[in-house]
Parts: sequence; structure tokens; C-alpha cells
Amino acid sequence: MSAPTLTKIPVLDLKPEIALIRDELMAAISGVLDSTQFIMGPNVKAFEQEVADYLGVKHAVALNSGTDALVLGIHALGIRPGDEVITTPFTFFATGEAISHFRATPVFVDIDPVTYNFDIEKVRAAITPKTKAILPVHLYGHAVDMDPILAIAQEHGLKVLEDVAQAFGADYKGRKVGSIGDAGAFSFFPSKNLGAFGDGGMFTTNDDGYADTVRMLRVHGARKKYYNETVGVNSRLDEMQAAILRVKFKHIDAWNAGRREAAARYNAMLSQVPGVIPPATEDYATHVFHQYTIRILDGKRDGVQKALDEQGIGTFVYYPVPLHKLPVYKDLPVGPVPVADQLSGEVLSLPIWPTIEEGVQKRIVDALAAAL
Repeated sequence: MSAPTLTKIPVLDLKPEIALIRDELMAAISGVLDSTQFIMGPNVKAFEQEVADYLGVKHAVALNSGTDALVLGIHALGIRPGDEVITTPFTFFATGEAISHFRATPVFVDIDPVTYNFDIEKVRAAITPKTKAILPVHLYGHAVDMDPILAIAQEHGLKVLEDVAQAFGADYKGRKVGSIGDAGAFSFFPSKNLGAFGDGGMFTTNDDGYADTVRMLRVHGARKKYYNETVGVNSRLDEMQAAILRVKFKHIDAWNAGRREAAARYNAMLSQVPGVIPPATEDYATHVFHQYTIRILDGKRDGVQKALDEQGIGTFVYYPVPLHKLPVYKDLPVGPVPVADQLSGEVLSLPIWPTIEEGVQKRIVDALAAAL
């Protein structure tokens, strides 16, 4: 008699949260269908206000992707060709790509091995007369230590644009990330803690001028239709996505709390597994665990990932290639970033979602321990 086939464990399971709010979602979708208003409708406006109130900012501008939130944000902050923007190489390509769109130069600095966010002292050392902005990334849902970043920015007259693609709802010393710098850029890609059923993004700021610029840029550079003032883009959040996000938004704090509970269970289980470093949370941060990312030491990461895959356990590597090693940046002068280089060969993100069951986590950790 053959052994029973184990249920596969995805790296993210969206089915439980959809089941929880299916009736609300269907009502919201039906409401948009009945309205026949699919672009820039009342749900977009309401969602913008709800997010602004939640974050504690004056302006939240809905866009069609997190990438556009970065690109339009960089434009609004006045970054131009030849300028330098300091950021991390340990992030998704969109962070560097947004800088490069304006023929500005991303300056990659090394990261902290505990938080995976960039090393504050390396930021300070990277400033030159060409530096115009700092772009911190709140990676995996853990806030960057923002106070020293703001102090550096003030000292040198720099702008700060927060990349909050992975950290909706995360706190820094009681403040929501995305409300701390000059502006914030959010993603609502379906896998995010607050995810749409397609692409979506948002730009946040307390600056009236920045908000006005991004609102103009998202509709082809026009404040008034057919009276274009500059070259913009088409970057509007769909009304349907806004309606869906409004339903999900009501649950975000509870879902983030569920992720923290799951992370705490993982931490306890993994404390008995040698050769693994679980993620840490600094005192200044309230982590939202968009990813639960461990480090696997001694060059064993790829073998462990393969062994877990063979047992039907999904994992993912965020990110196997630091940005400075991508072909697009092969000619970009980059100083030493040994920690980013090392961690790209060690990090592994385990399955996590708000309602993941303890038994599922135990199966994952047992398989991980056996693979080491």
C-alpha cells in the first residue's frame, strides 16, 4: 500500500482570507458593476481618504502599481539626470529601476544582517555632492530605523522616499511607515499584506505640492482633462480594485497581528534548529511579516529548499541576486556590499499567512530540520 500523499503547502495561501470576506467582496464587486463607473470612481476617492487617515498623512494618491508610486514619487521629489539616490541592493528591482528611469544613479549601500535593511552608517558614508535623496526599503515588513535617516537627510538637505511595498501597517516608534519621510510608495500586488486582485499602488505624503504633482502625472500630466501641462503617464487605480481593497483594508490590522503570531510560533520552533537564524524584530519596529525570512548557514540554503520542495513545501528566495549584480547595472560602480552578497545566498522565505495553522508550521520546521 502506497504512503498517503501529503497536502502541498504553498508559500502563500490567499484562500482563507478570501473565504472569510467572500460575501463582502462580491457585494463590493457587484456595486461597481451596477455603477458602471470603472475609472476614478467613488471607491478610489474613499480608499485614498481611508488610507490617509490610517497612516496619518494629508494625501494618499491611488496609482496602478507600486512601481509607479516609486517612479512618480521620484519625479515629484525633483530627482533628475545625474543625481544620486542612496538605497539598498537587497530589494526588488523596481526600487533601483525607478531611480534609473530618470537617468539618476542608484547608490547601493550594504545592509544590516539582523533587519535585512540598509546599514545606516553606510548611508552616511555614501553621501556625495550629487546625492539628492535617500530611498529606504522597509524590507519583509520590518521598518528601517528612520530617525537617523531623517537626521542625515536634514543635515545634507536630502529628500526621503520610503519604499513601503512590503510593509503596509508596519509601525516605527508608533508611527506608520510611509508617513515618516517626505513621501511613501506602496504596492497592492496580490501577494502583499494588503493586496488587490491585480496590480495597484499608492503614493503618500504630507506635502501639498508633491501630491498635486503625482495626481497630475497619473492622468497624462493634466490637472484638467485635455489641458496637459507636462508629459505624464496613465497610472490610475481601477475602481474595481479600489472596491476590493476597501473590503480587505478593514481587516489589515487583524491580519498583520495573525502574521506576527505565526512568526512567534516559527521563532519558538526554530530556536531548537541549529544552522538557522530566524528573523529578529528591533524594539523600534512593529513587524508585519510580509515575508518570514530565515537565514540558512554553511552554504546549505539551496539544498534545503530543494528538499522542502520535494516534500511539497513551497518556499521562495527574496532575493537571489542583489541589484548591483544584475546585468542592467554591470557598468555601475559599486562599493563593497559583503553582507548583501552573503545574505543573497542564505535567505529563504517560509510559508506565512495570517491564519496558517500551527500544525502546518510544525511540518515545515520538521522538514527543514531534517534537511540540514
